[in-house]
Amino acid sequence: MDMRSLKKLKRRYWIIGLFLIFLIPVEGFSKGEKPLRIGMTTALSGPAKDLGQSMRRGIEAYFHHVNLQGGVHGHPLKLEVLDDGYQPISAALNMRRLTEQNDVIAIMGNVGTPTAMVTVPIANREKILFFGAFSGAKVLRKTPPDRYVINFRASYKEETATMIDDILDRGVKADEIAFFTQNDTYGDAGYSGAVKALEARGYAQAKNLPHGRYARNTLNVEEGLLTILDSPVEPKAIILVGTYTACAKFIKYAKTIWPNTTFLNVSFVGSIPLAKALGKDSEGVIVTQVVPHFDADLSGLDEYRRLLKAYDPGPSPDFVSLEGFLMAKVFVEGLKRAPKKITRENLIDAIESIKNLDIGIGEQITYSTKEHQALHRVWVTEIKNQKFVPLNK
Repeated sequence: MDMRSLKKLKRRYWIIGLFLIFLIPVEGFSKGEKPLRIGMTTALSGPAKDLGQSMRRGIEAYFHHVNLQGGVHGHPLKLEVLDDGYQPISAALNMRRLTEQNDVIAIMGNVGTPTAMVTVPIANREKILFFGAFSGAKVLRKTPPDRYVINFRASYKEETATMIDDILDRGVKADEIAFFTQNDTYGDAGYSGAVKALEARGYAQAKNLPHGRYARNTLNVEEGLLTILDSPVEPKAIILVGTYTACAKFIKYAKTIWPNTTFLNVSFVGSIPLAKALGKDSEGVIVTQVVPHFDADLSGLDEYRRLLKAYDPGPSPDFVSLEGFLMAKVFVEGLKRAPKKITRENLIDAIESIKNLDIGIGEQITYSTKEHQALHRVWVTEIKNQKFVPLNK
């Protein structure tokens, strides 16, 4: 065979090989397998939109990775997201649409306590898994736990207890603490957790401490500030339970009055947006976190940073998208443990079977019929030079 004929033969085989490649199912998906549809009602607009958008980004980054590996049992994962604007009525309508019309196997990543107050009863009634809500409220953590509500993060009670310990260890007296909270179930959850933590440390007058409030979805912080200002004792520490827009405005005002006061926020505030909104006024502000620092030298964090960049190279890593990513990783582990014909019920059984799961963050994940919360640890961070610095390893 001459050289010219050999080249023609090679070219023919190359064309045939290319044709066969396009006939092969992509990335291991079984032909005809339907996607596993997972629903999400969250805040993509409104004052909590940064939280909802980041949570969605973290979940989708991990789902994208799973789909590139062939999905779960051959099924690609599809996240169906509806915007509720951090409004309970919209969240309830979204839940009904997702559970009744969209044929989803679970709901995950809900943002907020006010929305959880209306979505949790729907999940229980419809008997569908409500997984990894971005809230530390008690409504999600009953004893014994609701079968259809499974959490990933630590509770607000655990976050505020950590705050109280930190404040008192710094030498602040209990009667030098004040509160500024959102006037709804979210603010109530954080406030009651802090009060109980103070009572546990022997301070019986915790409910009499100054407590300013503001209305959800507003920036009307002035009245709450005046409530604290009217107190006869100058606050040395103020615990805030709100969204970043309102908390940033309050802190800016309050720092002009009490420049040496410590301001402490729960994780729901939205750490990165809060720091940006505060600018130079962010120095010394504390935020408790329910995941490690996103720059930590841990294998799970290395994976998060790599896969987030591969999925969406624009946004920088942050605490909320990290929580969404890790939560999605645990959720997928449950899917893998479930039978190939996954149902709403056997998915819950599969997640409850998870024991001592290592997701690369230095904390192991264990669930059971009596334990529906993955993590109980709280990480404390402080803003220094407009960057978050971990205070406990």
